[in-house]
Amino acid sequence: MASESDGKELVFHPMDQFIVKPLFGDGPVGLFTITNVTMWMVLSILCIIGLLVLSTSGKKSVPTRMQSIAELAYGFIRKMVEDVAGKDALPYFPYIMTLFMFIVFSNFLGLIPGSFTTTSHIAVTAVMAMAVFLAVTILGFVKNGLGFLGVFWISSAPLPLRPILALIEVISYFVRPVSHSIRLAGNMMAGHAVIKVFAAFAPMVLISTGIGLVVTPLSILAITAIYALEVLVSFIQAYVFTILTCVYLKDALHPHH
Repeated sequence: MASESDGKELVFHPMDQFIVKPLFGDGPVGLFTITNVTMWMVLSILCIIGLLVLSTSGKKSVPTRMQSIAELAYGFIRKMVEDVAGKDALPYFPYIMTLFMFIVFSNFLGLIPGSFTTTSHIAVTAVMAMAVFLAVTILGFVKNGLGFLGVFWISSAPLPLRPILALIEVISYFVRPVSHSIRLAGNMMAGHAVIKVFAAFAPMVLISTGIGLVVTPLSILAITAIYALEVLVSFIQAYVFTILTCVYLKDALHPHH
């Protein structure tokens, strides 16, 4: 990440942590290549299975810590779906719960030193966002037929403004998967990049004793503060992605403004 160039300059590459590499060998990354992204996505899935399946398989009247966490997560997301999208959206709760748990575990696993944050790649978040977009669009037409187009027609607005607002609604609707995916990937990438930048200054005490004695402690404090913030951001971004999914689901089930 950081190196000394010509003995004078400190050179570091904070974006190297986001490079997709083959897990076995050093060849090119192909369509079916098992990469570091693949490994950390599989680990996220295994963590979800461990928390939601294994920890609750032998449910007890006095729950264990893992069972309590699983039940809290279940109740939290179920209440979110019911409050935002309505009770008729509960049949789609398993899909939304899966999204939330995958993003949460991917984000938190990415905080482990030396790990890979899969949700920092637009290729991962775009697939999830496009899946949500297509699912709610298809569901909207299945449930409401052409009445789903009412999501673009704001009947409460003055009549002269309705065509203009309809055009804006159409544009904003098709921009949803873009904003949905970039928001998550951008936030995860930015935080990790900033941590790496400050981490590059930590060894300066070994390079320049004068400046390093001041810069190194400050960089360590900055890393600690940003890392704590990233813990919060990791949960918030999963929450935002999930609650937006609920909002889009509500539009599909109840398209009329």
